[in-house]
Amino acid sequence: MPMRFDTIVIGLGAMGSGALYQLAKAGQRVLGIEQFAPPHRFGSSHGETRITRLACGEGPEYSQFARRSHEIWRELEAKTGNPLLVQNGLLVLSGAGKRSAGHENPRFIATTIEAAERAGIAHELLSDADIRKRYPAFNILDGDYAYFEPEAGYVFPEQCIGAQLQQAIATGAEVCTGETVTGFATADGAQVTTDRGSYTAEKIVITAGAWLPDLLPAHAPLFTARRQVLYWFRLKLGAPMQNYRPGKFPVYIWRTLSRQSIYGFPWTGEGTPTIKIATEQYDTSTSPEAIDRTVTGSETRAMYDEYVAPYFPGASPDCDRSAVCMYTCVDKALHHRRAAGRSACHCRLALFGPRLQAFGGDRRGAGRHRDQRQGERAEVRSVKLRNADLETRRHA
Repeated sequence: MPMRFDTIVIGLGAMGSGALYQLAKAGQRVLGIEQFAPPHRFGSSHGETRITRLACGEGPEYSQFARRSHEIWRELEAKTGNPLLVQNGLLVLSGAGKRSAGHENPRFIATTIEAAERAGIAHELLSDADIRKRYPAFNILDGDYAYFEPEAGYVFPEQCIGAQLQQAIATGAEVCTGETVTGFATADGAQVTTDRGSYTAEKIVITAGAWLPDLLPAHAPLFTARRQVLYWFRLKLGAPMQNYRPGKFPVYIWRTLSRQSIYGFPWTGEGTPTIKIATEQYDTSTSPEAIDRTVTGSETRAMYDEYVAPYFPGASPDCDRSAVCMYTCVDKALHHRRAAGRSACHCRLALFGPRLQAFGGDRRGAGRHRDQRQGERAEVRSVKLRNADLETRRHA
C-alpha cells in the first residue's frame, strides 16, 4: 500500500464511507481508516433503518442535499443490486397544546412546510380525519394534523455504508480497518499516525463522530455526545398487521404532548412483527468510553408507558430488542486548510450524508462540474451543523 495519498478519511461510518466513495469516484488516491469493522454498532450509523426526507425541519437549506442523496442511493442500488432506500412516505404530526420540539426546533412543522414549498417538494397537509382514514395504527387526538411527504422514507444504514465502501474500494480506494488513529499533524501536508504506522496526504477528512474530542482536543468543548436508545416493540396478537407495514405505516416524527418527540418505522416484514420507535434526549451527555450500552427493564417500561402505549395501541409492552447509539452535537462546522470536520447525527446520514461528502476535499478529476459545485460548497459553508455528529451522515 502506498503511504502517501491525496486525502485520508478518518472514520468510516455513514459520513466517512460517503466521503471515501465520492473522493475515489473523483479520481483521488484516497485512504479510509476505521478503528472498528464497518458497519458497526458503536457510533451513530446503525439501527437497521433510518429516516430520510427531502423537506427538512432543521432548515430549508438542507433540501438540495437530501434530494441529491436520494439520487446517490438509487445509483448505488443499481451498481450493487442491493435495496438501500424505501420511499413509503413521512408523517410529521402535531396538534393543539404545548408540543415537544422537533430536533430542538419548536417550529419544526412550519419549517418543514417552508422547505417543501421553497424546493417544490410534493407534500400534503392532513387533518385528523385524513390521518385516521389513511393510517389507522396512529392513535391521534381530535384536532391533530400532519405534514405528509410521499418521497420520504427510510434507508438501511448498515447496507448503505457497506455499499459505499464496496464501491469506493472497487474505484481504487484503500481501506484500513481495526486500526486506530492516534494523532495527526498539518504543518507540511497532512500526516496521520495510527497504532500500526503513519501516512501522509494533501488533506484529511475527519468523520470520527463521538471520538472527535480525542482527535481534536483543542475543540473538544464544542462537542457533546448524547446517549440515545432505539426500541423494537412487538405488535399485539390480533393487531391488523397490514396497518403496520410500509404501505400503511409511513415513517414519522411526532411532536407529542410529552417532553420529547418520538419517531419511528413500520414493520419491514422481517422477523418478529415489531415497530421501531425512539425519542431524542439532550439532557445528559456521555462519551464513547463512558456510555452505558445496556438498556434496563425500567427504561423500557418507562418508554412504553409514556411514548408507545398512548400513540400505538397495537404495540405490546414486550420489547423484542433495543440498541444504543450516540448523537454528537456540535454548534458549528470546523474548517482548516488541510483538515475538514464533518458530522451529521443519525438522521442526517440518510438525508444528505452521501452528497455532503462530495465536498470533503479537493476532488481532482471532477472539474466538469466545478462551477456548480463551487456554488454548492458556499452553501455548505453557510449551513450551521446543529445537533450533528461529526461523522455522518442522520433520522433513526
